[in-house]
Amino acid sequence: MVTSTSNAKVKRLVSLRKKRRARDEEGVFLTEGLRMLQEVPKEELLEMYATEGFYEKERALVEEKCRESQCRFELFSETVMEYVSDTQHPQGALCVVRQRKETGLDGILGGKEAGKGAARPMLLLLDNLQDPGNLGTIFRTGEAAGATGILMSRDCVDVYNPKVIRSTMGSIFRMPFWYSEDLAGAIQDMKAKGICTYAAHLEGSCIYDEPDYRKPSAFFIGNEGSGLRDEVAGLADCYLKIPMAGEVESLNAAIAAAVLLFEAGRQRRH
Repeated sequence: MVTSTSNAKVKRLVSLRKKRRARDEEGVFLTEGLRMLQEVPKEELLEMYATEGFYEKERALVEEKCRESQCRFELFSETVMEYVSDTQHPQGALCVVRQRKETGLDGILGGKEAGKGAARPMLLLLDNLQDPGNLGTIFRTGEAAGATGILMSRDCVDVYNPKVIRSTMGSIFRMPFWYSEDLAGAIQDMKAKGICTYAAHLEGSCIYDEPDYRKPSAFFIGNEGSGLRDEVAGLADCYLKIPMAGEVESLNAAIAAAVLLFEAGRQRRH
């Protein structure tokens, strides 16, 4: 059992938690807790660490995961687990997981690399999203609503940030995504493939439940504070407005995405 916070393995895990560069250099990310341990695909699980209490309670799951993935397993003291954890009250399990291969633009837009739902894409395009909780929630919401992929500008928050991972509740392992160096170019590619583009915008004149989303569709969601950049919003086919009562001027980015996606999902069920 590792009991010292000065242990080299512990220092490495802290670095992976805090630094995007460290994660990218190794091509890994961290997950915490029982739910994420249950969700992680066996072929992606590289290392597992647990407290004695967690191991005694979830011995069958831990041993099954270790057997299936052939991952490295080690016990941590409660103090060490608290030190490496990104949460205030850690559950006692931490995993090092291989980063997913990005789907690629062709796959996101419904090309040869695309998966289920590719024939009728329902996409999210995120412009400079900065809040980890928002991004993680959007991944989870996207999966729940039937989105087929998420396209992000390169300056969006790191998808492997521990807070993003925690908020996805496992959707990080299933939702296709891609970071774009040229968002405008990607939008033009969308249009070339017949995907209708909609920007969630305060200046929208079209109520969000009016368009027909049964056809290939993409929804643009902007930065939490400043919204979509003009050069991105200007490429959308239509500006959407979500009517709001009271004195509320705008919605949280993840909530706006949920409203649009679930309306599209509702239409596609009928």
